[in-house]
Amino acid sequence: MLEEERPLRLLALHGYRQSGRRFHQRTGALRKALRGRAELVAFDAPHLVPGGGEEDSGDGGDPPRGWWFSRPGAFEAAEAAEEPAGLDEALRAVEEALAELGPFDGLLGFSQGAALAAMVCALRARGDPRFPVAFAVLVAGFVSRSPAHGHFYREPIALPTLHVVGEADAVIAAPLSMELARSFVEPVVLTHPGGHFVPVGAPQKKAYLDFLGRFRAGQGEAEPSGAGAV
Repeated sequence: MLEEERPLRLLALHGYRQSGRRFHQRTGALRKALRGRAELVAFDAPHLVPGGGEEDSGDGGDPPRGWWFSRPGAFEAAEAAEEPAGLDEALRAVEEALAELGPFDGLLGFSQGAALAAMVCALRARGDPRFPVAFAVLVAGFVSRSPAHGHFYREPIALPTLHVVGEADAVIAAPLSMELARSFVEPVVLTHPGGHFVPVGAPQKKAYLDFLGRFRAGQGEAEPSGAGAV
């Protein structure tokens, strides 16, 4: 490794009913685990969510936000929304964050943020220049059930990904996250026994560092990708 090489930088996409600040607070242990190897930069989704707290707890502070809605002012991951709203604005927000807060090497997404990150990966794999990222870490992700979003998954997504799946996740069930992993070419899958959170135990820390170790700042993938489970 070059002495002056900077850490990898990941743009972090929070979950539904969260905010950039809340996600920054809740990933403190992960940021500590990745110190010197990767930096996380969280930002706010473009849409305010009417009434109600965060998807996993209400802790006050910032108003809850979301990336898109499956019906007016609400979102359910399992809902096959005929008229989803807000995704174009979400993609534009990611594009602007990459340009204004960058440079970035990859994405970290949680829950609805992971679903959005997967869509960004699909666009990048097709050569979309708006999203210059080389990889993604997707925690508790899922495939959007909306027919309007089906085009993101019509062909295997050829971008390196690490999928983090909670076996006891009661918000995004493990089979939904595994379905998303199968939408990618040679995904790496990390399962853990916990629920709807970003795990940072010793096995997970090793898996994160092993995956990120395949990349170099500003250079994309440094070694051939390979599928597997860890």
